[in-house]
Order: sequence, then structure tokens, then C-alpha cells
Amino acid sequence: MILEQIYTKCLAQGAYFISSQGEAIIIDPLREVQPYLDLAKENKSEIKYIFLTHFHADFVSGQVDLAKATGATVVLGPNAKAGYSYHGAKDGEVFQVGALQIEVIHTPGHTMESSCYLLRDEEGKEQALFTGDTLFIGDVGRPDLAAKSTLTTEDLAGHLYDSLHNRIMPLPDHIIIYPAHGAGSACGKNMSSETSDTLGNQKETNYAFKLQKQDFIKELITGLAAPPGYFPENVAMNKRVNTDFDTIIERGTTPLSVLEFEKLALQEDVLVLDTRSVSAFAKASLPQAWFIGLSGQFAPWVGAVVQDINQKIIFIADEGKEEEVAMRLSRVGYDHSLGYLKGGMEAWIAVGKEVVETQEVTAQEFVDGLSNGSIAHPVDVRKDGEFATSHIEGIQHLSLDEIHKNSKELDPAKTYHVHCAGGYRSLIYVSIARSQGIDMVNVLGGYAAIKKTTLGNVTLIA
Repeated sequence: MILEQIYTKCLAQGAYFISSQGEAIIIDPLREVQPYLDLAKENKSEIKYIFLTHFHADFVSGQVDLAKATGATVVLGPNAKAGYSYHGAKDGEVFQVGALQIEVIHTPGHTMESSCYLLRDEEGKEQALFTGDTLFIGDVGRPDLAAKSTLTTEDLAGHLYDSLHNRIMPLPDHIIIYPAHGAGSACGKNMSSETSDTLGNQKETNYAFKLQKQDFIKELITGLAAPPGYFPENVAMNKRVNTDFDTIIERGTTPLSVLEFEKLALQEDVLVLDTRSVSAFAKASLPQAWFIGLSGQFAPWVGAVVQDINQKIIFIADEGKEEEVAMRLSRVGYDHSLGYLKGGMEAWIAVGKEVVETQEVTAQEFVDGLSNGSIAHPVDVRKDGEFATSHIEGIQHLSLDEIHKNSKELDPAKTYHVHCAGGYRSLIYVSIARSQGIDMVNVLGGYAAIKKTTLGNVTLIA
């Protein structure tokens, strides 16, 4: 038996490859199918089944393209309905993969079709449970994403409690829990950075197994941040046949000359993304470009701040990173990339086109400016939970997640100094607000650097 977790840090997402005696399965594949085809080839296996634990909200999964490429059967849990060919599994149904068995355990709560898959080895012994967004390491899935008029968030939380306590808790302690996500995903509140654990340890350490039902429901629905706007769009995409991945990548990696790029950039319905490093963007970029760098959680932040999933996008990338940009956009359903600036910013600058440099200050300069009054409008753009944990006394809090609402509070006549935790998110905020005519200054190193400065009369509230 071969079991491999394929973990994608940008999305904090785990897909799984399992093979035995020349047959293989994939659980929760990402949109690009070649890595799974390569794994199957390396292990001399044919992919027989593609299992989805549920219709994901935070990425577009690759079951349709993978089934087309391999002839494998897509397996969805009870209650699932999709616009492509699939096998609707029954609770308790068992699938044979070589000498292994995969049993479907219906675990509604995160969504009503959510299912876990129990792996039994060649001797019939339970080895692993692939839990999707039902059970994370240290947490459980949020219960609000599938709430409808006939099914409240509280109803879903109640279903999740029953699934955890009646379907998962009775399983043997030694089995390994493999979730669909880890820390950094918006599908839960307090996930661990660990990507697997024994069920026995989770029973001891995960709050979800310790609370009574009403307390569990209260805990689960309290403090839930609003989900990113692209989540419902990704759910819908995961229920239908979409443009195939290769077509999206081919279009998205179209090289555009400076004149072609400029012509598109001037169109109101086209967004310019600069995906380079923080320092490269700050040094020189287009005045209207939004910064979302590949070095951070690129795809989730695209989904959080680019409101229209059908947005036409052209981008600036480091040489050799063009395909990666198009791929990572497509992972969250942004399929309308039109191409990239051929030759990058060097080509743009070489022909004398307009560039803008981002104003920046060091953390010490920022603190000194607050102390002497030369900086009058500081802004903290971290998440609500981060701000609540610790922040500068008197600072304005405008979370990046809500930029299209809270940026309306900004005055074009003022200059704002912006920080996040480390300098990545603040630059996203600065770039978007600047494209709207607001004078912005980025604080290098963010709150982490601020805490290391000589604070003077600046007070940190914890």
C-alpha cells in the first residue's frame, strides 16, 4: 500500500493518493491533474476512483478533468447532486482498491453531503480516515457555508456534533486522521499547523470531542468571520463542468507586448495584478496595479479582494512564474486571465511608460512618527482576531478582508500609514487604496517589526 499526502501550502489543502496492486484513488484533487497522473505512473497504477469529501468552497477541485484523463469514476457522498457523471455513494458503501477497502461514512454538518472515507489495509484493519472538512487537527469545519432558508447554521452545527460523536468517535484510537485543510484555511477557526494526527490524540486534545451538544453549537457559531465572497462561486463550480484546465492555462499565459498590455490595462473591465515580491512591487509598478504576491497566500487573497470571479485579469510576474500565476488563479476559479506583460517591468520601463513607487517607512520611523505627531493616520489591516489579541493604542482598524467596504472611510486629502503582521497584506491594502486615489504609506515588517522597536510613548494594547 502506498499513501501520499499532497499538501499545497498556499491553500493549506491536503489531497491524497492511495494505491495497491496496480489500482489507485485520489481524494480531493486540486484542479491541475498532471501531478496525480505522474504519481499513478510512478507507482505503476491506474486511477480507479476519485473521491470528494464534499463540494469544496475554497478551491475548484479537479475531479472532472481527472476523470476525463483517466476514465476513473467520481464518487460523491449521500445527498450530493452534480452536473457531471458520478457515483452517488451510500452510507456504509465499500469500494475495493487493489487489496484495500474504502468505506463511506456519511458525516453531515460542514455540508450535508460531507463524507469521510475509512481506509482498511490488506488485512481488513482500519488504518486511516480522510475527514475532509468534518474534522481538522485541533478543530472542525465551519457550519455556516451550507446554511439555507430551511437549514440554519445552528442546524448544521448540530448535525456536525452528531457526526463527530456518533460516527467518528467510536472508531479505533490508532487510526490516522487526514483532513482536507490545515492552519491558514478559512474553512475553520483554529486549525493546527499539523496535517495529520491519531484519532486517539484528537479525542484527548480537540475541543469538539469534549463539549456537550449545546455548548458545542454555541462554540462553533460564535466568532465566525464572514466567509470570503468567492466561496459560493467555488461551490457552484464544483457542482458543474467548467472550462478545462489546459485551455485556461494556455489563455492565461499569453505573452502581451507593452502596447498590448497597456491597451488592456486602460479598459475599465480589466484588472492589473502585480504578483512579484513585496520589494519589487514597491520599487516600481503600474499606478493602477494591485499587489498580490506569489510569495504569500496568493490564491486566497485573490479570492478575498477580487470581488468578481469572472474578472478579466492581466498580470506582471517574475520570469518563469507566468504559468504558476495562471494556475493558482484557476485553483480558486479565476479563469479569465488574458495574459502577462512580456519582459516584465523592465520592458515597461525601457519604453518610458509611467511607473509608481510605493512610499514606505521602517517600523522605527513609523513609531517615531506616532510619538512626535508627524504620522497622524495609522491603520492596522490585520484580521479581527489578530487586532483583538494585540494592537497599537488608538490605531484605526480596517481589515484587509473588508477593504471594499472600509476603504470608503478613507479621506483622499489625508496620508495613511498602513501595517499588517509582516508587510505582505498591508501592501495589498496600500495598492488597492492607492488605485482609488488614496495616499498610502506601507510600514515595512508590519506589527512583528513594530514590537521590536523602541516604542517611546506608543502603547501596545494586549
